[in-house]
Amino acid sequence: MSEGRRVVAGLGCRPLCAAEAVIALLYQAAQTAPFSMVAIPEFRTGADGLMEALTRLGYPVQVISMAALQDVQHRCVTRSAAALRTTGLASVAEAAALAAAGPLAHLILPRIAADGVSCALAAASATEGMA
Repeated sequence: MSEGRRVVAGLGCRPLCAAEAVIALLYQAAQTAPFSMVAIPEFRTGADGLMEALTRLGYPVQVISMAALQDVQHRCVTRSAAALRTTGLASVAEAAALAAAGPLAHLILPRIAADGVSCALAAASATEGMA
């Protein structure tokens, strides 16, 4: 990773996901690149397991609106039929990461998923700033 690049982890999850599943997937994603922030969709702020995991890990969290998630769908590489049926979005984790990282961001880790949780990493230059 080049110095000055900011990396955001975007998360998607099922409403009843376990905190341990969120933590395990974030640790797996961190093997690709260290990240400094986690972005989650606004419609999952009531997911207890997700919120417990984020509290335990202590990362700054950016909540992403549905409109912002929809705005970046064309930049997502993963298309999940299940996510589309349940959320109206083909890619939640990738969209959250891209929306939080900014308009010039790019995916450095397309969606990975396990145990009802998905995660993606997006990077932007430090000079771009965060969205």
